[in-house]
Amino acid sequence: MSRIGKKPVELPTGVSASVSGQTVEVKGPKGARNFTATDDVTIKVEDNVVSIEPRGKSKRARQQWGMSRTMVANMVTGVTDGFKKELEINGVGYRAQMTGNTLKLNLGLSHDVDYVAPEGVTVTAPKQTIIIVEGIDEQVVGQVAADIRAWRKPEPYKGKGIKYKDEYIFRKEGKKK
Repeated sequence: MSRIGKKPVELPTGVSASVSGQTVEVKGPKGARNFTATDDVTIKVEDNVVSIEPRGKSKRARQQWGMSRTMVANMVTGVTDGFKKELEINGVGYRAQMTGNTLKLNLGLSHDVDYVAPEGVTVTAPKQTIIIVEGIDEQVVGQVAADIRAWRKPEPYKGKGIKYKDEYIFRKEGKKK
């Protein structure tokens, strides 16, 4: 039995869900999202609660049960609160600034890096050393943050680079004479 799959997803006020076939569509104040589940699960919406049940005892049905419930819960969270990732830039001369829809990164390379934010994701730089990525799709927000971080990952000696706000950088001791 899936402990996650057993829990129904409650819809807060202002959020509506509809099921057509295997597709669940969730609409809320921040937008609308949809998810198509596999044929291994049954999805029902009753009294502002979305419940998911497996269609058999197979291993795949049990796997899809918990995953489908988590996807619906993430859609509900996305359309109500949204998802947010914060990045910090450490290093002398490293900075970021927004120009329209483009994030301009100065990371000590021979050129500036221009990153265009994809549709549905908002990238802001309130300070030169902080980047905030926000959106209603958790996967896309995480991927955008990972793409930005990949330009200059934090190094273990001085900690220079782009890191997540809550990330711990394991520090190494330098060379000794």
